Amino acid sequence: MAQRSDIPDFRAAADKKNAALGDAGALKILERGRQWNLAPALKSGGAVIFPHVSVEVCGHHLAAGIHAAVDSGAPIVLAIGVLHALTDDLQDARVRVAAGGDVLSEPTQGIQGRGLPGREDWQCEFSMIHFEYLWGVEARRRTALGQAVPELVVRYPYLAGGRPHLLPGMAELQRLMAAGAVLLGTADPFHHGLAYGDIAETAKAPNEGGLELCHATVQAGFDMLGTGDYWGFNQHCVAAKSDGRDMGQTIRYLAQKPLTAEIHDIVWEDMSGPYQKPWPSWVSGALITLTPRGAVATDLH
Repeated sequence: MAQRSDIPDFRAAADKKNAALGDAGALKILERGRQWNLAPALKSGGAVIFPHVSVEVCGHHLAAGIHAAVDSGAPIVLAIGVLHALTDDLQDARVRVAAGGDVLSEPTQGIQGRGLPGREDWQCEFSMIHFEYLWGVEARRRTALGQAVPELVVRYPYLAGGRPHLLPGMAELQRLMAAGAVLLGTADPFHHGLAYGDIAETAKAPNEGGLELCHATVQAGFDMLGTGDYWGFNQHCVAAKSDGRDMGQTIRYLAQKPLTAEIHDIVWEDMSGPYQKPWPSWVSGALITLTPRGAVATDLH
């Protein structure tokens, strides 16, 4: 089925940016990610969440997650991507589930990814393009230094719908966790402004109260997720225009314990150009750790 015409081709744009970056540019971004040491969050059984806006905006967040995963010493990294509703059938299903429809009646429900049978919407997805590119550069660098690099498995859940345990394909992720995998995830948890349906009277620019609203909204959502309120988090994501609803529910279910959310940094990107809408129209990403209650999330350098 053809991609929706109202969504820009972010995948093509991401591929071009990665090509322009090259290994030299990627290594500079990877070095910037060393300002955080988030491996303790993963070693404790938690997760690191990073954005998927343009690599020049959020690449250092992705780098922090990559370093955390490799430095954790885990044999496997399970990276949970966002599967955006890029086609009409995906979008229609998402709307029905958010309105309280039966998620089990939706044929689009499930977990997608390389090597899995079934739907292949993930082939057009862009949320992990920058991450996988930076991962490849860092993996080659560490291998050349004689360091071990874990196996990377990328998966895309769709329609958790408050019941992530019923997602087709969840058993594979549970087996990976039992084999010692650590968890990474991506989300752009706050989309705001005229491009996203907010009216001019309430739309805030980032430096005019928008970032404060973003921080409070994102913190509230991940605090809710940490308690295991899956449906509450699903509906929070609808209201906040977060694309992390399925990723978040999947990670919390796999963690199998209450989690504390900490926002380490926030970035934002102007979306008025890609969507051809007036300002303010922007999306925000955040570097977030989810750690078991009482665990230490980070050891700042």
